[in-house]
Amino acid sequence: MCGIVGVLGAHEVAPVILDALKRLEYRGYDSAGIATIHEGALERRRATGKLINLQDLLVREPLRGFAGIGHTRWATHGVPSVENAHPHRSGPVAVVHNGIIENFRELRDELIAAGAKFTSETDTETIVHLANKHLADGMPPVAAARATLGRLEGAFALAFLFEGEEDLLIAARRGSPLVIGHGEGEMYVGSDAIALAPLTDKLTYLEEGDWAAITRSAVQVFDASAVQVDRPIATIAVESATVDKSGHRHFMAKEMAEQPSIIQKALAAYTNEADGILNLPEGVQFNDIRRVVMVACGTAFYACQVAKYWFEQIARIPVEIDIASEFRYRDPVLERDDLLIVVSQSGETADTLAALRHVAGHVRRTLAVVNVPTSSIAREADVVMPILAGPEIGVASTKAFTAQLLSLLLLAAKAGLDRGKMNADDLTTLMSEIQAAPGLMSQALDRAQEYARIAEELAESDDVLFLGRGAMFPMALEAALKLKEISYIHAEAYAAGELKHGPIALIDKTLPVVIFAPRDVLFEKTISNMQEVMARHGQVILLTDADGAKLAGEVQNVIVMPKAPTIVAPLIYAIPAQMLAYNTALARGTDVDQPRNLAKSVTVE
Repeated sequence: MCGIVGVLGAHEVAPVILDALKRLEYRGYDSAGIATIHEGALERRRATGKLINLQDLLVREPLRGFAGIGHTRWATHGVPSVENAHPHRSGPVAVVHNGIIENFRELRDELIAAGAKFTSETDTETIVHLANKHLADGMPPVAAARATLGRLEGAFALAFLFEGEEDLLIAARRGSPLVIGHGEGEMYVGSDAIALAPLTDKLTYLEEGDWAAITRSAVQVFDASAVQVDRPIATIAVESATVDKSGHRHFMAKEMAEQPSIIQKALAAYTNEADGILNLPEGVQFNDIRRVVMVACGTAFYACQVAKYWFEQIARIPVEIDIASEFRYRDPVLERDDLLIVVSQSGETADTLAALRHVAGHVRRTLAVVNVPTSSIAREADVVMPILAGPEIGVASTKAFTAQLLSLLLLAAKAGLDRGKMNADDLTTLMSEIQAAPGLMSQALDRAQEYARIAEELAESDDVLFLGRGAMFPMALEAALKLKEISYIHAEAYAAGELKHGPIALIDKTLPVVIFAPRDVLFEKTISNMQEVMARHGQVILLTDADGAKLAGEVQNVIVMPKAPTIVAPLIYAIPAQMLAYNTALARGTDVDQPRNLAKSVTVE
């Protein structure tokens, strides 16, 4: 959600900033802009829509300068427009901002009374007017930025650029991530490592409340109390942050295809393949835990719903799941012997981070299941379980979802061992089933023509219903979310047994109903629900294995999935959930990787 780039360079920075912004497109945006300083003068260019529009503008109206800031905006306050696009400027100061300034109305009224002229609807514009006022009162730039930060309430990542100051950037973070990159005679600021990957492999991650005064030769970091602090410089593997489609039409297609290898890689990292012994991160233990509380948003929340079945069946430990945006506000009852597991691809999800902070000191331990081990959530949790999925660029999560599932399944296995609910033989059997998952996922991906055929029919629909039972119910929820996200078709999902309790009223001959029904202990019950749909002329699309297909009878459309052990079936059935959505989006001509209104990482509440 929004992307920030800042550069103090040795060469013209506008092309460098534009390239970095392209690497942040995956976060979601609706406008973009760049500001630079050339021969002491501050200039900016802004455009709505895709970055190509800003690129075209820069061809017509070039920006010169060796210092600059750039931004991709995801609209919060104010519609997508040039006036609302960042960078915002007031006099000699320009700012780019990710987050929400909660007291902006109060500040705006105060600044208008003092003579400020606002030209946008954004909360961000209050920041530049406030900084400009401090400059007008005689403060130097660093002091003006510090005084401005002291007035702001809410969440933000910020970069300040000052006219006449070609060797100064001010960066600050509170609630939104920001990283400083160290180069040879150059310095950089970015929302994440991906933006800076081609520029440097040496990064300093600002901690919560930090702000920094950056020049080409030095960085001074101050904490929330304005005390100067040392933050370490971490070296990252640049190749781990490369962004390309590797010959695929979309990032989502590439990331779906990567899933078998990602799961195999994670299994190799977290188990001894020879004997199946778990090798999870230090601190992962469940022998002193009474209950597991899981908190997440969106797709990660559905991964938690699947994991609830695993934890309770394998480890016989009670599990409670909450949507992160609701968790704090219902004042949950927490016990000292609870374990909080937070799940987030980016590790920066604002609501999930807030939930983690809410329970600090109230539970035995907190465990973060994240894809970015340097993220805020990872740094603040007691224990970190990286999912090892690699950078995920497509907004609709695919490989991160299945990698989350695997990580949670391995955690459930560890819980079963720690609690004495499994012995060594049980673990060997379980790990043998889990080790089969990558091959089965590859087989599921091979049904491409079948997914495309069904998708042509789904693309003509206004509504789609998804059904499943047991762990297939959250898979139906995930499938409905995927379809909504990238095809813009309204979709709902229900536990199949709930069909008679209301949703059956939706069934008619125009409604496609996608049913997840592997041949398991709930198969007959799910097929009974399917027959109720067929009796009302619903258009059934059945996802099952060969045994299930033989027993299901006459069904309009059947996609035969590989036979999978029940415990890993969610990883296998994630593939058709994703592939049906992807192919439906292709048929409808929507933007698969950057669907409208969505952001990859939701860093504001």
